[in-house]
Amino acid sequence: MTETSPVAQDAASPRRGHQPRSPWPALWALVIGFFMILVDTTIVSVANPAIKAALDPDTNNLDNVIWVTSAYLLAYAVPLLITGRLGDRFGPKNMYLAGLAIFTLASFGAGMSGTLTMLIAFRAVQGIGASLMTPQTMAVITRTFPPSQRGAAMGLWGATSGVAMLVGPLAGGLLVDGLGWEWIFFVNLPVGVLGFVMAWILVPKLPTHEHRFDMVGVFLSAVALFFIVFGLQEGEKYNWGEIWGPITVWQLIGFGVVMLGVFIWQQAKTRSEALVPLGLFRDRNFSVSNLGIAIVGFTTTAMSLPLMFFVQLSRGLTPTQSALLMIPMAVFAGVLSPFAGRLLDRVDARLLLVPGIGLFAASLFWYMSMMNMDTPIWMFLLPSALMGIGSSGVWGPLATTTTRSLEPRQAGAGAGIYNTTRTMGSVLGSSAIASFMQARLNANLPGAADHAGAMGSGQLPDPIAGLFSDAMAQSMLLPAIVMAAGVIVVLFMRHGALADWHGAHEKAAPAADLL
Repeated sequence: MTETSPVAQDAASPRRGHQPRSPWPALWALVIGFFMILVDTTIVSVANPAIKAALDPDTNNLDNVIWVTSAYLLAYAVPLLITGRLGDRFGPKNMYLAGLAIFTLASFGAGMSGTLTMLIAFRAVQGIGASLMTPQTMAVITRTFPPSQRGAAMGLWGATSGVAMLVGPLAGGLLVDGLGWEWIFFVNLPVGVLGFVMAWILVPKLPTHEHRFDMVGVFLSAVALFFIVFGLQEGEKYNWGEIWGPITVWQLIGFGVVMLGVFIWQQAKTRSEALVPLGLFRDRNFSVSNLGIAIVGFTTTAMSLPLMFFVQLSRGLTPTQSALLMIPMAVFAGVLSPFAGRLLDRVDARLLLVPGIGLFAASLFWYMSMMNMDTPIWMFLLPSALMGIGSSGVWGPLATTTTRSLEPRQAGAGAGIYNTTRTMGSVLGSSAIASFMQARLNANLPGAADHAGAMGSGQLPDPIAGLFSDAMAQSMLLPAIVMAAGVIVVLFMRHGALADWHGAHEKAAPAADLL
């Protein structure tokens, strides 16, 4: 039986005798929803101080408001392993539309929230919607674009991240200053409706693949991830001691790690279809790219929190002014990412990833050195630009390297694993930076928690602002070191894998060139 390409199987077979239509309009339609997910995350990072002042003004514990981000990311990450498979089974279009509807309705609920608990709950529902949507974007790219165009398609996917970095903080700042924090969620309503209509019209119905769903694996992974993240998130609040009676924070984390080991063992022993096909990790580039994107997810989430608290509480910037500092990063990432994607189709991925991750890490160390009361504000535009240049060589190349060799039947599973590792990296980044920030605050401002409300009421008094700046600068060291380690990780990719795979499969499947 002759092997056919992913495009031949998924794009051509439903329309035999007809010229396959271009996959680009469908990708543009899906990008709208993906863009909204990314914007929603970056908007919230800018609005955190305002949300704390409105809904949690009586404490100086930063862990509470950071759960607005962590709840979203946790609910986003846990279902991703199965939502990718749901796309394979019921069609990526159907799953995408369902997720977009859930996300949009939950955005309305988040904007209407009158308490921090209510907001956190609706953010969790948003995360579930996002988890249904995200794997479908990568699966459609994998199943409809031939290898010769997949780098360019992932370049657009990466450029979306860059544009969202600009639109999210800037729109967040304008909305918070002009209308209130609620509008960072209400703005999703028209975007969600537009994205739903475009996806309904432009995204094709692709062939489905029968899958058995490993519900035991879903349960084990959910329990493991929850206890690990919850323990990390709440550790500093309980001084890493007892949290429920005699149960300590470390015992919760340890239980989560044990359950994670049980999950991996169960996946290896499952005779029917496992939730995570461990065979995919035999591809070195798939494994390295997943570890790499976890590091990037950790870093991008962790770095934004201390930076935004510093510029707003120590330096007195408004949310809009804070967002303007991120414009160089977004512009450079958005402009350069498509070029990096096209270049990736012809060169070793490491030629983009090593300098990209390296420049990103360098920008974080640069930020850390400048987070004090004396640095002119305009100078923060410089590391922002360096971060944007580095970002262009990170997002698209990692995604392309991960999905390049996936078979159509495994497209959803591979996309689910990739997005799970990315999102879990973000969850761990949010949890770890919350604990690290609180620890540095306790070290630099002992007794600050006894003065309720001081950190939710605008710029801090000068004597406190200087010490608060030191705490935030020290907190930036964590994502900087983690990102620097990413350079070492991507060096383990297999040399020339993209070009070799491309040449072999293009010869075997010339039908892909029809697109």
